Amino acid sequence: MNLPPLSLYVHVPWCVQKCPYCDFNSHSQKGTIPEQEYIGHLLDDLKADLHLVQGRKLHSIFVGGGTPSLLSGDAYVHLLEQIEALIGFEDDIEITLEANPGTVESDRFKHYVQAGINRISIGVQSLQSDKLKALGRIHGEQEALNAAAEAHSAGLNSFNMDLMHGLPNQTIDDALSDLRRVIELNPPHISWYQLTIEPNTQFASRPPKLPEDETLWAIQEAGQTLLAEHGYQQYEISGYAKPNYRCKHNLNYWRFGDYLGIGCGAHGKITLPEQNQILRTVKVKHPRGYMDLTKPYLYDSWHVAPEDRPFEFFMNTFRLLEPTPKSNFTAYTGLQEAEIEQQLNHAIRLGLLEMQGDSWFVTNKGHRYLNDLLELFV
Repeated sequence: MNLPPLSLYVHVPWCVQKCPYCDFNSHSQKGTIPEQEYIGHLLDDLKADLHLVQGRKLHSIFVGGGTPSLLSGDAYVHLLEQIEALIGFEDDIEITLEANPGTVESDRFKHYVQAGINRISIGVQSLQSDKLKALGRIHGEQEALNAAAEAHSAGLNSFNMDLMHGLPNQTIDDALSDLRRVIELNPPHISWYQLTIEPNTQFASRPPKLPEDETLWAIQEAGQTLLAEHGYQQYEISGYAKPNYRCKHNLNYWRFGDYLGIGCGAHGKITLPEQNQILRTVKVKHPRGYMDLTKPYLYDSWHVAPEDRPFEFFMNTFRLLEPTPKSNFTAYTGLQEAEIEQQLNHAIRLGLLEMQGDSWFVTNKGHRYLNDLLELFV
């Protein structure tokens, strides 16, 4: 097994309020966030994992949530300085922070840039007031526009705007209007994805009326055409970027790279080549438990069984629109291609997969029926 690039995911669990569609580990803010205390725990959490990755430098960092933009620029100055002291950075490291337009104050992004953050991901979701209300978002249209302007002026290397489609009672015209307006804001990267109803959310218990499948497919096709016409290249199921602005951190996930996960409920995946093992970790989920000094940060860990590695590998790499090199499968799973030859041949016969030289390539049909493709490797 070979070592892929190493990333770091940092989870900030607090939000102003919980959105009804959200199944992430987020908790409504009650009183003052214990900013300094939590940063201290994040660093101690990282120290406890360092034995897994000694000698490796970080390829990327992603701070997600929750709403990470609830924390101050000073908090991130301290956090990133200490992370770099503990585990070095590659020269061209990408450091992304998620931000909610409703928590972005004037010049906040500039403070983040001074802390070392060079990419911001702004959770817009929609620019229409009725849709924002239905989604439980705390921001309005103007705050989203202000956040985009702040991002352009802050000196960032890049920024992303998150936008949903398939929203309650959304028409094709509604969805494309949102997309056109986000394109007009000229972000280097757009994450454009369909709303899904996830278990254990408010929407799961009280489902809203969502568009029919035919409408969803028409929105998808028209939106992809519109993005391509404006120079956004699709490189992943929901990722569209101007040339040279693809998200390095997400690419490392999809290419089956390694990542440490610190913070409440954070997941990690680490290759241990000497043991021919892939280790997965999960941290304690609730802030109270996570910050309890009498308990470890690690909630659970396990080694990925060899028979589970093909599904885990392809579940990630087949999201991408780029070919998957055969050599990566062996290098990153420790398995031989012969062990999955039967499933590969079946996928090719079904028209879900093609061979391109020394790589596998998911066809348009394969991306449309991705779950069917992945089930072949379960």
